[in-house]
Amino acid sequence: MLNLESKLIIVEGRSDKEKVKKLVNDQVEIVCTNGTLGVERLEYLIETYQMDHRDVYILVDEDNAGKKLRKQLSKELPHATHIYIDKAFREVAATPESELAVALVSSHIMINPDFL
Repeated sequence: MLNLESKLIIVEGRSDKEKVKKLVNDQVEIVCTNGTLGVERLEYLIETYQMDHRDVYILVDEDNAGKKLRKQLSKELPHATHIYIDKAFREVAATPESELAVALVSSHIMINPDFL
């Protein structure tokens, strides 16, 4: 059963999800898009995870595919909060844990203090 009280973070891939899950110390659900989404799949995810009624965070890579996905998600989820990683790291999975932890904390997501 969905916990609508929990926050929801949208990431691109499984390695991003595992990295974020390791850092977070909060009620957070992490959803993988597995890359760019088609309209039907995006609508399915929004409905299944009730994203219109939750605090949604978008955390994607700083590459062309990630920027395209962020733009697509922004249109469908205008209430979502965007979390950005430093362009130097390009990928969420390649971002050092301490840097990623700071980005998450700045969006009011509780992090295991060991990573700060």
